[in-house]
Amino acid sequence: MQAIILAAGMGKRLKELTQNNTKCMVKVNGVSLIDRMLHQLEKYRFSRIVIVVGYEGEKLINYIETLGIETPILYVNNPVYYKTNNIYSLALAKSFLMEDDTILLESDLIFDDAVLEELIADPRETLALVDKYESWMDGTCVKLTSEDDIEAFVPGKKFKFNEIKDYYKTVNIYKFSKHFSETHYVPFLDAYQTALGENEYYEQVLRVITMLDDPEIKAKRLDGQKWYEIDDIQDLDIAESIFTPDEAEKVKLLQGRYGGYWRYPKLLDFCYLVNPYFPTEKMKDELRANFDTLLTEYPSGMRVNSLLAAKNFNVHQENILVGNGAAELIKSLMSHLEGKVGFIRPTFDEYPNRFDKELSVNYIPNNLDYSYTADDIISFFSSYDIQNLILVNPDNPSGNYIPKAELIRLILWSKKKGIRVVIDESFSDFADEQNNTLIEQSILDENPQLYVIKSISKSYGVPGLRLGVLASGDKITIAKLKKDVAIWNINSFAEFYMQIEEKYNKDYRIALSKLRKERDRFAGELQKLQGVRVIPSQANFIMVELDTKVSPQNLLKTLLVKHEILIKELTTKTNGRNYLRLAVRNHEDNDRLIAALRIELEK
Repeated sequence: MQAIILAAGMGKRLKELTQNNTKCMVKVNGVSLIDRMLHQLEKYRFSRIVIVVGYEGEKLINYIETLGIETPILYVNNPVYYKTNNIYSLALAKSFLMEDDTILLESDLIFDDAVLEELIADPRETLALVDKYESWMDGTCVKLTSEDDIEAFVPGKKFKFNEIKDYYKTVNIYKFSKHFSETHYVPFLDAYQTALGENEYYEQVLRVITMLDDPEIKAKRLDGQKWYEIDDIQDLDIAESIFTPDEAEKVKLLQGRYGGYWRYPKLLDFCYLVNPYFPTEKMKDELRANFDTLLTEYPSGMRVNSLLAAKNFNVHQENILVGNGAAELIKSLMSHLEGKVGFIRPTFDEYPNRFDKELSVNYIPNNLDYSYTADDIISFFSSYDIQNLILVNPDNPSGNYIPKAELIRLILWSKKKGIRVVIDESFSDFADEQNNTLIEQSILDENPQLYVIKSISKSYGVPGLRLGVLASGDKITIAKLKKDVAIWNINSFAEFYMQIEEKYNKDYRIALSKLRKERDRFAGELQKLQGVRVIPSQANFIMVELDTKVSPQNLLKTLLVKHEILIKELTTKTNGRNYLRLAVRNHEDNDRLIAALRIELEK
């Protein structure tokens, strides 16, 4: 068996990275694509490796000669690489195709060793390697029968997004038998190129062949093995996080993305906090039905969006402000606070990180659950001259919850003391106590020193829309903040969501009930694990303490690398104590985490 690698292209989308190098010389985690690929092929003792070169061909050949590859390497030059496509490059190597069984690869791929192992070990002689279509994939797709026959090739111009559940993406790695090349591929390659020219793609030849009664080629489906095609700098960035051999670096790279994990479809995210039971399919269908309009029309300005928020929360327009996520509102509000600020730690770092440490007063509960009451807060901060107090309720990461009646008592205390109090109720909807919001007109009117922040993203399961609200009886400050943020600070999709939100209130209450039930079940399963202590939570996450012999950092790395599960470890928030924060997802996802934790904790 031999290998043929197509490496003639210019890789223009990688811009300056390929100005003086071929695409396959670009490095991922310090190793070039061609270096990695050749050493992977070397393990199989192929009779030879044929490489079709073109752009910067001489430079590539000289580079490969430094890599110490023992398998004989032959080069085929495509002198017109700049005006042809890969069908012409493969045609230049067609005589080699007919001399031996072949593994055909494109040079801009990075993949696990298991990818080649799966293909070569399969007893079927001619195979197209495919993987279930995911949103990051681009290029030719196929539809398959249950017997792995290729039912149809779907080029980009015929791609239908409403059919993606049926699509598999070609990985651009193939196994051709010598017989298949002689009787099928090369004759059709010649005919296709004669008829349609040299500026085509070799997959189009396969598309014609699959129409035959006996095409000989079957699909080989991958099942979780990792691969990536690198066409641009974003592909390169993602590939580095997927394929880094350094586990600590992998954690760092993924955590440093702060989201966007839909680009990693096999990754299960227990770090970021979202309602798994809302919105409903019907609500999403309504958003989809209005997609074209929302995409192509400007959103309303601040005044209209404040009116929408006022309608949804039943307060006056001048008392509420809409933000591009709660984060925008936190940043704006914190910049307007003067004097010392009291924080309960650990908490959501976006608040303390926005304020001068020299003017911060921290209350750390003296217990292993990091639990506290309104009386604890009043008792501690009565001894300090603070002008502002920040409280997240339920708190993040502890899940500690103060009932509404106690919060009112705390608010009245702050009013008497002349303290501005900011209460973040982003997670309050998940609490067992219902109708607990402080965004009520009477409460705001009676307590102008109160500012209530709520993240719509977390409660309502729409983090991609970036929505949050800030309400207060302090109309002057609200007016200032409205001038502080951009007039079009949210997009049309977020505005439309607020427009239709009220219609789905009943569904939302049902979703919250499901979340509470699943949280209790999840907590019970976590409590059964060896070396795990569960801290009671009223949020959509659960904080747990691990046995002192278990390193949260090592567990994080192991879960990410071995199980593709991302969790939040809290050692920096809890003075080195062994705590984790785990999002509450749906039943199936939670059970997957439980199973992975059981494996790692009970070794």
